Amino acid sequence: MAENADLDKNEKKNVFVCSKCGFSVPYDYFGRKPPFSKAFVLMEEAYVMKDPFTEERGFITLGSSCSICKSVVCLSQNCSLFYTKRFCVPCVKKNLKEFPAEIIEEMTRKSKE
Repeated sequence: MAENADLDKNEKKNVFVCSKCGFSVPYDYFGRKPPFSKAFVLMEEAYVMKDPFTEERGFITLGSSCSICKSVVCLSQNCSLFYTKRFCVPCVKKNLKEFPAEIIEEMTRKSKE
């Protein structure tokens, strides 16, 4: 009986999974105002977890959804970027001409690496 209770508890735990790199980790909240850190309002709806390294009300932002294709992506530079909104790297590449020169230069430099 105890095994089933543990299984149910694990199934209900929310898990963030990046659609680009596969990074996965349990998250505690999705939105702009983490309830465990009332002093912060995020610039985008994001997946966050309580910071396991502090006893204070810190949190770690894990990722968000691409504003174009809605894919869930982590904050890694290889997976997404934030420019007024979150964009996955494939959508940035498809719409590169819509971004400012600095972003175009950065993406061009990255593709040569």
